Amino acid sequence: MSHVYDQNVAPEETNRPASPLTAPPSDPAVAPPVRRPGSVRRTSTVLMTWPGGLGTDLHLTGRARDLITPLDGEPIVMGHSDLRVVTGRERDIRSVEADPSPVGLERLVGCRAGKNLRAAIARELPDEMAEGTPLYLLLDDLAGSTLISGFAFLRWSDHLPEIKARLENAPRRVMRGICSGFRDGASSLLSDGSLSGLRQNTAEPGPLVDPADPLGWHVVAVQPEIAMRRARRIDVWEEDGAIGIDAMFRDSCWDPGGAEVVIHEYQIIGTADPGTGVLLSVEALPRVLPYVECPVAAANASWMAGTDLREMRTKVLERLRATDCCTHLNDGLRSLAEVPVLAASLPA
Repeated sequence: MSHVYDQNVAPEETNRPASPLTAPPSDPAVAPPVRRPGSVRRTSTVLMTWPGGLGTDLHLTGRARDLITPLDGEPIVMGHSDLRVVTGRERDIRSVEADPSPVGLERLVGCRAGKNLRAAIARELPDEMAEGTPLYLLLDDLAGSTLISGFAFLRWSDHLPEIKARLENAPRRVMRGICSGFRDGASSLLSDGSLSGLRQNTAEPGPLVDPADPLGWHVVAVQPEIAMRRARRIDVWEEDGAIGIDAMFRDSCWDPGGAEVVIHEYQIIGTADPGTGVLLSVEALPRVLPYVECPVAAANASWMAGTDLREMRTKVLERLRATDCCTHLNDGLRSLAEVPVLAASLPA
């Protein structure tokens, strides 16, 4: 992954070849890595459920925690957040609660979960954004979580007739050019740019929480039968004069038989300058993605080297666009904006 981003070449002008792979990646992590002494780990989950059933409000339960693993002694929780949000069929926020709850949070009610919501979060909760708090990470994930949540029902289409009927009667949408997996000629698309109906690749992962290290993750809520979960982990440490980064991103749901299946998973490895907060190197490892063409975008993560980490949430969206991007790669890279916050808490 030697490509260096050239400020004079627009990302959309690149033309990467089709994926050399013959199958989508299906290699989810079997367990979280062992926590390093002298490190900080942020974990987060957003659980998506429908207590009233298909067609009713989506309930999102978020939880995030920052854990310091000192060089000696017991781990220390330095920050946490719980978030409860209910959205309607238009992805509009109907209620929002958090613990701890910042002033202004209630002003997000009525906003629609999407890029406009992110602008509202920046406007109403500027301190949460500037400080890169656990709550801000959960709020930022509302846009993506509400967008992908419906995949949970796809796994039940053979068991619930109403889901199958909705799928068969859904209008065809032109998806061409949205991302790497929807490029011209992709297996995911028909010639008119609509979805081909090819079954999306999934894989069964290892446990999110390592039984050998239960403190390695915050307490994860038990899910109902039909549910989806977005999970993140960001490990930060200092080594050889640089900040080390190991992050993961996973979207999963549960089959009718109870087995967890992953639809999207990336691991991101990188280094940063501890003085300037500039990303020195970055490599994205696609572990699970829906289509064979999806991983083509992974190499483009290296374009972000040289970026101030605090600007990652905006710079990723500026540089990785259309078929040069993978929506889920972008989600993983954008979360690196919190690395400087975590690095500032590293044990001496």
